[in-house]
Amino acid sequence: MADLRIKSLLLDVDGTLIDSNDAHAHAWLEALAEAGFKVSFQAVRERIGMGGDHLLPSLLGISGEEGLGERLAKRRGEIFRAKYLDGLKPFRDVRLLIERFLSLDLRLVVATSSPKEDLEGLLEKAGVRDLLLSKTSADDAESSKPDPDIILAALKKAKCKPRQALMIGDTPYDISAALKAGVATLAFECGGWPAEELSGAVAVYQGPWHLLRELEISPIFRS
Repeated sequence: MADLRIKSLLLDVDGTLIDSNDAHAHAWLEALAEAGFKVSFQAVRERIGMGGDHLLPSLLGISGEEGLGERLAKRRGEIFRAKYLDGLKPFRDVRLLIERFLSLDLRLVVATSSPKEDLEGLLEKAGVRDLLLSKTSADDAESSKPDPDIILAALKKAKCKPRQALMIGDTPYDISAALKAGVATLAFECGGWPAEELSGAVAVYQGPWHLLRELEISPIFRS
């Protein structure tokens, strides 16, 4: 087996470990509809992966961090946890992949734009809450993806330099945030973005099952 070339993996959750991106989009749509905003599912869906601090300005031109935007984000979370969270399923082989990472003594840090209120439930539904004990969320950063704040916070928790880590995510926002922090990304298509929209990643896989199958020839190891 080749030697590891990194010390830490920074892990996105939604669309990467668990099939939740559509659910988040639906929760946003319902929260927005309650407030009188009519937007398309596609307009929201293509912004999933951003935190509300970016999604709402991009979508509606309003601040996501105060006043109406803050209330909309709070309501989205309430709808998501009450209506969608319980029905979510992990992607195939997620737990096996995380266990394999741990067997290699890689430091694993969750690096997600999801708020802390969602995170524990998402990890529980993904079946990996007991394996992933180090976490950063939107609450640990001034600004969510595609800004690099969450990645930088995760690097600090991992106690490693950018070149010693890889990000695993599923959206262009994961890749952009990681690149701004000097971290390379392995991208998954299972979150809904095809490979051609994940440019900037050093490798693209179908999902956790695909990376598990090709792990020993992946960029995690030295060639």
